[in-house]
Amino acid sequence: LCCQCGVPIPPNPANMCVGCLRAQVDITEGIPKQGTLHFCKQCERYLQPPGTWIQCTLESRELLALCLKKIKASLSKVRLIDAGFIWTEPHSKRLKLKLTVQKEVINGAVLQQVFVVEYIVQSQMCEDCHRIEAKDFWKAVVQVRQKTLHKKTFYYLEQLILKHRLHQNTLRIKEIHDGLDFYYSSKQQAQKMVDFLQCTVPSRSKSSQRLISHDIHSNVYNYKSTFSVEIVPICKDNVVCLSPKLAQSLGNMSQICVCVRVTSTIHLIDPSTLQIAEIDGNTYWRHPFNSLFQPKQLEEFIIMDINRVQGKKKGAGAGARSNRHTLAEAWVQKTSELNTDHQYFCCTHLGHILNPGDLVLGFDLANCNLNDEFANKMNPHNIPDVVLIKKSYDRTKRQRRRNWKLKELERDREGMDTDDERQYQDFLEDLEEDEAIRKNVNIYRNADVPVESDTDDDGPPRISLAEMLEDLHISQDATGGEGANMMT
Repeated sequence: LCCQCGVPIPPNPANMCVGCLRAQVDITEGIPKQGTLHFCKQCERYLQPPGTWIQCTLESRELLALCLKKIKASLSKVRLIDAGFIWTEPHSKRLKLKLTVQKEVINGAVLQQVFVVEYIVQSQMCEDCHRIEAKDFWKAVVQVRQKTLHKKTFYYLEQLILKHRLHQNTLRIKEIHDGLDFYYSSKQQAQKMVDFLQCTVPSRSKSSQRLISHDIHSNVYNYKSTFSVEIVPICKDNVVCLSPKLAQSLGNMSQICVCVRVTSTIHLIDPSTLQIAEIDGNTYWRHPFNSLFQPKQLEEFIIMDINRVQGKKKGAGAGARSNRHTLAEAWVQKTSELNTDHQYFCCTHLGHILNPGDLVLGFDLANCNLNDEFANKMNPHNIPDVVLIKKSYDRTKRQRRRNWKLKELERDREGMDTDDERQYQDFLEDLEEDEAIRKNVNIYRNADVPVESDTDDDGPPRISLAEMLEDLHISQDATGGEGANMMT
């Protein structure tokens, strides 16, 4: 019989029934039934004392471990059997834990008990978010500049940064009239960005630092670092004039060349021989050269007659030739001079896409003043009358049929003017025409534009569906991050 209530029971060391034993002994005594968790609304992280902030989704193992650490000291006298969450409304700022514990009581009897611990989630701003709100948070800034009127290289660089996710550690991105500023919380992150830029675009950099504060007792210095990165002022489709020494070192190229693309090096082609060369950043800064024309000076020509040139002999010491282009000799006429008989003869590297009657954009060297150090010293007979750059298509039709899009960096900007919009459209057209640049860019399908067949041979180049990615959208909950809506 139970020594307290007299109910017949199986014999046990305490000689009590379970009800009387629980009434006599509370094994959860000393374990707090309420607690507090600190949560930062800005970055959605929880405080793990003393000073660590960790990312936890609701009802995750990480959050369960964080809650148990709060009462770890008081759980040392009992044996924890099971722990789990009781469902609460996600926005109620309450978390409930259901714990099962065991403890040896009177005369060796083991008693098991289930109880609930409630946690109140309080808002507290973490140190990182506090610095951002204080507007004096950055420790290092990377200033990227390019002294050109066209931003093609910047648009390409923006897509590389997005593809390699180098913008995730930035505190802020600010757009300046001739470049971008990237702000970081540590000098190491800024140095990583500088190294990436030097590997992806031809550039040079220099750094400086400014002393903010100095603790004479602990000998701690607080610096703000600035990294200046200057990209070479050459863009795709620029006509450049090389120095005689540089042209000779590149395989006796002509001094007048066309830049076909800018990646980690400057890719040049000689339109009269199809000879190609690559110039890295170090070579450029040793032998600098400038663009002869700005993109706004492009003029429209019409092809009157064109002949492909086969098997042209290489000169002495000539370098490699391009396999993607075809050498051709063409007679062209300006569309603004169609009422005259004035025609121009030129050699072009676009023989594979040009036919009589096609419209093409180019630069008129015969009727312009070349204000360039190397061009003024050249023999006039070696300067071509016209340099053709690219075939001209109907831009309105291209925009209407474009069924893809690109992502952009989130940055502080004053707004895009009409010139910026025109330059961005030029960059999108370059992506459609150049497969080599396309491989380094993430292109996403635009579901708003209907898919048309890719069998239109006469139209402008287009990007196939196989090269496009599907744009994924992952929703986030305000108190738990990704996957917070996966409740039991």
